[in-house]
Amino acid sequence: MVSHGKKKNITLEVGHHELIIRDRYEIASISNDILIGLIFLVGSFLFFSEATMTFATWLFVIGSALMLVRPVIRLARRTHLKKINPGSDAATSRDF
Repeated sequence: MVSHGKKKNITLEVGHHELIIRDRYEIASISNDILIGLIFLVGSFLFFSEATMTFATWLFVIGSALMLVRPVIRLARRTHLKKINPGSDAATSRDF
C-alpha cells in the first residue's frame, strides 16, 4: 500500500433523532428476519409428519408474507428520515 501523506477528513452529520429512528427501524428489521427464520424452521420440521403438513404450509405462507414486511420497514424508514431532514441524502445511505 502506497501512502502519499494526504489524510482525508470524514465529516459525519447525524442528528440525535436520526440515530434513534435508524436504530428503531433496524431493530424492527432484525426482529422480522429472526421471526421469518423461526417460522420457516418450525414449518420445515412440521413437514416431516403427515398430521402437521397443513399447519406447516400455513407457516410457510405466513413466513412468505413476513418477507414482504422487510422492504416495507425499509421504505417507512427512508420516508421517516426524509421527513425529518428533507434536504439530506441520509435516507438513501446505509440501508440494512
